[in-house]
Amino acid sequence: MGVSGSGKTTVGSLLARKLHWSFFDADDFHSVENRAKMSLGTPLTDEDRREWLENLRALLLKTTHGVLACSALKRSYRRILAIHDQVHFVYLKGTFEQVESRLKNRTDHYMPVKLLASQFEALEEPKDALIVDITHTPDEILAIIHKGLHL
Repeated sequence: MGVSGSGKTTVGSLLARKLHWSFFDADDFHSVENRAKMSLGTPLTDEDRREWLENLRALLLKTTHGVLACSALKRSYRRILAIHDQVHFVYLKGTFEQVESRLKNRTDHYMPVKLLASQFEALEEPKDALIVDITHTPDEILAIIHKGLHL
């Protein structure tokens, strides 16, 4: 979990590959309307995210072993996704400046840089997650996750 540009897709896909688990990117489950709204620079509301979160919850209920890359910015969102005690959250934490520089170099995503501020405003940092600083390399982050979650 984390704001857009924190490395969720990169790290999540690497972790899933290493564990031989399924990988899902929550961005792929947004509605056409939500994607259009974000691409125009309009932040999503809780109401916009409701169906998306319910779809992600349903996906998790069907998945035995998987990694989901999802912003999960608010505690209430994480409660929806925490379907049982085997769901663990890893928070990829970075500063606004770190993430902004990453987003400015990204060209293949509908999320514009100008929405980053709204993500940081909405972010409720978790107290019950493995917190990993994004200054580490992806391989270092994988090692931290592997050790921290006892995988």
